[in-house]
Amino acid sequence: MTEPKLAGYGAWSSPIHARQIAEGMIGLGEVRIDGDRIYWVELRPTEGGRCVVVRRDGGGHTEDMIPAGFNARTRVHEYGGGAYIPLDNDVIFTHFDDQRVYRSGGGHGEPRAITADSNLRHADFEVDTRRSRLIAVRQDHRGGGEPVNTIVSVRLDGRQQDEILAAGNDFYASPRLSPDGSQLAWLTWNHPDMPWDAAELWVASVNDDGSLSGATHAAGGRNESIVQPQWSPDGVLHFISDRTDWWNLCSWRDGRVEPVIELEAEFAAPQWAFGQSTYAFTGHGGIVCAYARNGFWHLAHIDLGSRKLNAISTPYANVGSLRASEGRAAFIAGAPDRSTAVVHMDLGTGESEELRRAADLRIDPGYVSVPEPVEFPTEGDLTSHGFFYPPTNKDYAAPPGERPPLVVLAHGGPTAATTSSLNLTIQYYTSRGIAVLDVNYGGSTGYGRAYRERLYGQWGVVDVDDCCNGARYLAQRGLVDGDRLAIAGGSAGGYTTLSCLTFRDVFSAGASDFGISDCEALAKETHKFESRYLDRLIGPYPERRDIYLERSPIHHVDGLSCPIIFFQGLEDRVVPPNQARMMADALRKKGLPVALIELEGEQHGFRKAENIRRSLEGKLYFFSRIFGFELADAVESVEIENL
Repeated sequence: MTEPKLAGYGAWSSPIHARQIAEGMIGLGEVRIDGDRIYWVELRPTEGGRCVVVRRDGGGHTEDMIPAGFNARTRVHEYGGGAYIPLDNDVIFTHFDDQRVYRSGGGHGEPRAITADSNLRHADFEVDTRRSRLIAVRQDHRGGGEPVNTIVSVRLDGRQQDEILAAGNDFYASPRLSPDGSQLAWLTWNHPDMPWDAAELWVASVNDDGSLSGATHAAGGRNESIVQPQWSPDGVLHFISDRTDWWNLCSWRDGRVEPVIELEAEFAAPQWAFGQSTYAFTGHGGIVCAYARNGFWHLAHIDLGSRKLNAISTPYANVGSLRASEGRAAFIAGAPDRSTAVVHMDLGTGESEELRRAADLRIDPGYVSVPEPVEFPTEGDLTSHGFFYPPTNKDYAAPPGERPPLVVLAHGGPTAATTSSLNLTIQYYTSRGIAVLDVNYGGSTGYGRAYRERLYGQWGVVDVDDCCNGARYLAQRGLVDGDRLAIAGGSAGGYTTLSCLTFRDVFSAGASDFGISDCEALAKETHKFESRYLDRLIGPYPERRDIYLERSPIHHVDGLSCPIIFFQGLEDRVVPPNQARMMADALRKKGLPVALIELEGEQHGFRKAENIRRSLEGKLYFFSRIFGFELADAVESVEIENL
């Protein structure tokens, strides 16, 4: 056995390279089953970040269902999701470039437009076969003010304008037809709530002419979030509610809500995007479901007769986008030691097959850092959570007594969560001798509503404290070098990053991807879906403008005393580019090391392979210069001012 080479942390050579991650990885999502066919969406960085609907038939043949030049991505709520639905041998989808709805038969001719107006965006489709129409969420941008959201019907032949079925509230989601087509269920909520704060479930009868009547409020409302309404094959409406503090599965029959299963676990995730699914009916009175507990997801089967939950053994620790039909299921899953994949499972035998992997890189386990769940004390005598990734590389060892630098990752959202699935970005660091702490700070999902609500009124406080306390905890245990602590994050995680660097004195460097620096600007400039999000996280605006100014890093740059690198998409409409520019200008004026990399053609989140690579290599180069370690592998440098 070869003896490991002796080299300082951060100076290890790794077989995991940014080009491989950027060009060898795709995004996977939105699984659907239609007969013997399984569909999913692939986000392909090497094709400019376009989203492609892919189909695998019963014979194992896989094909793209939309041709080159088309991109299945909707801009409803900006975060999209629910951009397609199978229909016969075709797919219906929203094309990103013009936001019109098209019908495509894969390689059989050009897609045919169903809608004509690019100012009318559609998502979250349901097919009403009896009436030859689609039912969808629509966002109308024809007016000069805030766009108007409704539920509409869309004729499949494209010969008639949309007909509005439900209107009057600020937001709608999840229109779902009963199996016989006689009832429609949907979700709705209003400003200032987000769907995980309060969402209502409504049910109405569908008349012969397709209109709705007798709308009934079934569940949800103030301090109760409802997600994922679905009808069972025998016509009973099911949904997930957090009325018990946890998102648990319920049913609605005879006007009453009944629990299907009660468990201190989350059977859903926050509804940032349309089309999410964490449970499905299998036939014969059963449900296959996914649930999260302590940061790990599990697969299980529920017998609706006995209401008993039976675990399904899998090698996966993260499960989502779950669909099922008679005796089988398909879902997206990942684990600490394997890439995310589209998985097809025989529910009778438990045997599974990975139909498509997010990355085909074969990484020797000797270079893979396995996450260790950590709980650490934080403010208010509370406990926070995260995953710690120690440096791992079978070829190297550090000099005795040296401790590794640490990068703390603050996830976006902030109402979201990190998972333990194999993340090659994290492995990019750990295989080079840099430790990583991926924090599920207070406000994250997966730990119940009370944990999620820790962030109410405290964004920029609780998340900041938890990230700082997680880093201190690891340093105090001697697992990392307390003098070489960095923090990185994107979007809301970028705000947490900038707030940690501005209002605390724990970290020595930071990296912000499209991060928020001006809370007031965000409140005034962001899109409809999040335009009142900060009412809960900070306070009502403009009534509490004082808090917005108090918690905005851009107004407190005198507190900054360490270097920061910024990456910003120039077409970002969630966090406008001027925020990164203002923050970088402030650092320049203070004489602090700073780098600003602006990326053409990127929106909120980087989708192009060249920009993903640039961001990965740029951060590593930046940290190496700030922390003073020599990189063993060549990376593209960045211009660091004031260094």
